[in-house]
Amino acid sequence: MSTTLVIILAVVGIALILIFFYNNLVKLRNNRINAFANIDVQLKQRFDLIPQLVATVKGYATHEKELLQRVTEARSAAMGAQTINDKVQADNQLSAALSGLKVSLEAYPDLKANQNFLQLQGEISDIENKLAASRRYFNSATRELNNAVQTFPGNIIAGMFGFHAEPMFEVPQEQRVQFEKAPEIKF
Repeated sequence: MSTTLVIILAVVGIALILIFFYNNLVKLRNNRINAFANIDVQLKQRFDLIPQLVATVKGYATHEKELLQRVTEARSAAMGAQTINDKVQADNQLSAALSGLKVSLEAYPDLKANQNFLQLQGEISDIENKLAASRRYFNSATRELNNAVQTFPGNIIAGMFGFHAEPMFEVPQEQRVQFEKAPEIKF
């Protein structure tokens, strides 16, 4: 075998190795980009559902609040009534309010607003689960890319072509403090 042939085979071998590592880095980078696109889709769905959930909860809470307020006001009026006519009128108002409350409580599982709330709550829970899975997949894709960029001989080739380690999808330190506190629920 001549020296020229050995040099040509060595150059071709090195070129093939460079091509292999470069193509692998490109695939890993594209896989990471695709993984984030999956997160983006889930975030968009969540952003679309949250206003619906808030509106449903507000509407439902308003319905219950008004009903309970009517019962409370009718009860107070009935207790404060002095004359027979006032007592009759107050009792009728209280009976009507209580009747509305009974109907509401009897139909509670079937209230459309409640069903919407449960459906939206289920959809948001489903999206949160999908987001968690998408984030895990994204971090897995990022780990694979980072391993390829940081290990030998990929680190040499990555440096030559401008590839670098990418950050994981993590909760920032300042937000971690918030997760340690119990959630505050306000109506």
